[in-house]
Amino acid sequence: MANDILDALAQEVDKISEEKSEISTEKKEKVQSKTKENSGESISQTSVMADFLNQQKITFPKEGDVMEGGIIAMDSSAIYLDLGNFGTGIVMGREIKDGLGTTDKLKIGDRVSATVTDLENEDGYIELSIREASIERAWQNLEEKQVEQEPLTTKILDANKGGLIVEINGISGFLPVSQLTNEHYPRVEEGEKSKILEKLRAFIGTEMKVCVIDTDREGEKLIVSEKAAYAEEEKKSISELKVGDVIEGEVSGVVDFGAFVKFLPPSKKDLTNEEDKLEGLIHISELAWQLIDNPREIVKTGDKVKAQIIGIDDTRVSLSAKALQKDPWASVEEKYKVGETYDGQVRKINHFGAFVYLDDDIHGLAHVSELLEKFPGKNIEEIIETGKTYKWKILSIESKEHRMGLGLTK
Repeated sequence: MANDILDALAQEVDKISEEKSEISTEKKEKVQSKTKENSGESISQTSVMADFLNQQKITFPKEGDVMEGGIIAMDSSAIYLDLGNFGTGIVMGREIKDGLGTTDKLKIGDRVSATVTDLENEDGYIELSIREASIERAWQNLEEKQVEQEPLTTKILDANKGGLIVEINGISGFLPVSQLTNEHYPRVEEGEKSKILEKLRAFIGTEMKVCVIDTDREGEKLIVSEKAAYAEEEKKSISELKVGDVIEGEVSGVVDFGAFVKFLPPSKKDLTNEEDKLEGLIHISELAWQLIDNPREIVKTGDKVKAQIIGIDDTRVSLSAKALQKDPWASVEEKYKVGETYDGQVRKINHFGAFVYLDDDIHGLAHVSELLEKFPGKNIEEIIETGKTYKWKILSIESKEHRMGLGLTK
């Protein structure tokens, strides 16, 4: 009997142990399952946060960066900007000045761009410069205008012998004399070159239309051209011309190498505006058939002249006055004979000989070798003098080349 009781108790204990074991296993599985679920949720949450941060890609500013902010306060010495997540920025003193001339019109609520100069000053503000940012924009604007060749108007601030000083977008620039249009180019007579600066100074305070032709941001150099601003108009007018055309105009300037002549293109022949006129050059060799040392002996500023167009190169027009005159060399052999002797005046002496005129139109060259052979031991200045007349024998005539060889007779 006792044994039966003990067996029943043992079975009951085993049954309880099995139940506890099952409960423990079930609980463990539930905990593990919950842990896995929590782990999955954690991984999922971490992934979402990572994606969010990756999408935002927040970049903190550094010195030299350009930031944009709204004006929240301003006085005579400072402007305060709301920079959003980065706090408040301040622009102080001369850094407020905008080279583009827009800061005078700023008001509360306006948004402006400024360059970071200090990430945190002693007051905890990000320090900025509107001036630096505007200069950056100014250079970028000028570089764009250079590429596009867009004409713009600028005021002349000063002048020197080389050209005019201008200012565009708050940046100083230079307009060289060579880049002035024919209308404004300061032509001066020989010996009056000191008047160039006087003529250029007359433009101070006036406005001119120019194009940007060179920018150097690092070197802070800006070059502009008035000629370039009118190039297309000038090319259009020049397209009406052709080689062989005869023009009538007025001498606008005389220089050592020739004379400039202003004239109107065919489509504007009845107009009187100076800006409508084109300008061509009569080279010293095309002023007349005779040898010329000084163009001013042939023409002067203001003279009315006729000339033939002998060349067109882009906007350069080459003219010839002698092309409309009878060529005296065409009949030279009817007047002068090889081997004959004639009177001739020495007009010019140089290292290779003397230029001798038999009349106003026909001249020949007495080569230095001919002269020294006849007068050994002497130099050419000891043999002949400029302005004096001697007897000359014609050694050769080349009428087509306008050449004549001469020998001095004893």
